[in-house]
Amino acid sequence: MPPSSTATEMDWAGWALFGLVATTTLTAVMITAQLAGLTRLDLPLALGTLVTPDPDRARVAGFFIHLTAGQVFALGYAATFALLHRPTWWLGVLLGLLHVGVALTVLLPLLPGVHPRMASQRAGASSTAVLEPPGLLALNYGVQTPAVAILAHLIYGGVLGLLLQAR
Repeated sequence: MPPSSTATEMDWAGWALFGLVATTTLTAVMITAQLAGLTRLDLPLALGTLVTPDPDRARVAGFFIHLTAGQVFALGYAATFALLHRPTWWLGVLLGLLHVGVALTVLLPLLPGVHPRMASQRAGASSTAVLEPPGLLALNYGVQTPAVAILAHLIYGGVLGLLLQAR
């Protein structure tokens, strides 16, 4: 179908709803993988303990922190789709690959530097932190963690691109 003048414009109302759907899907994949023993990364706990030491409250807070971060990333995806005049599932998957690359090599390794309850790679035995640092590619949480994160982010990008493409 040839694009009409409105088909090349981004659905700016859609990105917010679809960003929530994509982020919830990503979070569900990560939690399912953790429960299945494929990774020890508990993303809601890791993010939530930024604001509270209580693990139960931290998981709830972390879920909402992750939803908020997912919205910010969804806006970035939507802006990229708008610049390229084509929201597609496969472009979303490519953006998901870029997204997870940044998350595993930059964002997660930097987290101990700002997290009050996470040890750093250099903390040593005197550390009183309760969370283990993720390390490069989050490998400290298990050798399958990068594969789980990659799969979850490819799904995130694909879902977001597919939903925006369908609009």
